[in-house]
Amino acid sequence: MTQGGKRQGAGRKSAFGGDKTVAMRVPEPLKPVLEAWLQEYRAIRAVRELHVDEFRSLTSELSDVSLPLFASRVPAGAPVAADDLKEADVDLNTHLVRRPASSFLVTVKGDSMINAGIHDGDMLVVDKSLEARHGKVVVAVINGELTVKRLEKTATGLRLLPENPDFAPIEVPEEASFFIWGVVTNVIHKVD
Repeated sequence: MTQGGKRQGAGRKSAFGGDKTVAMRVPEPLKPVLEAWLQEYRAIRAVRELHVDEFRSLTSELSDVSLPLFASRVPAGAPVAADDLKEADVDLNTHLVRRPASSFLVTVKGDSMINAGIHDGDMLVVDKSLEARHGKVVVAVINGELTVKRLEKTATGLRLLPENPDFAPIEVPEEASFFIWGVVTNVIHKVD
């Protein structure tokens, strides 16, 4: 009769998706710091996993979108005579998505970017392979919360700027959990 020992699948399940765990000794004063960091890490990981699957499914929906392009340009001023000459079929992917493997879609909630032409309910095409430079509109995660803002890089640090005077800029402190998901390349805006 065998007693004790290690059984397959026994023990506490990992909160990190089945990764192997190890015991570690830390000074007692550091315990709250590490626990806070782990809680933040889990929250960010959950946000990332939740939204990545949604983005993949939305991107795959764009695979075969082709519409006719007419030769005439439509003036936004005085009307001109129309013609029916179809120039070509246009695949919207070639105009909206430059790098399909690194692009995703996200829907905007709120009006903080309205003066940049980004409205509540708009869909953004975001490219995670582009460099997030000063002045670019980015989708960022700060302390586990998603936002779309204009990135400001200065000698003193980073800020996320709204494009609506009713909203305040977001300072990004050094100790903040912060990363940029990608740079906004296009806005798909529904006309009412």
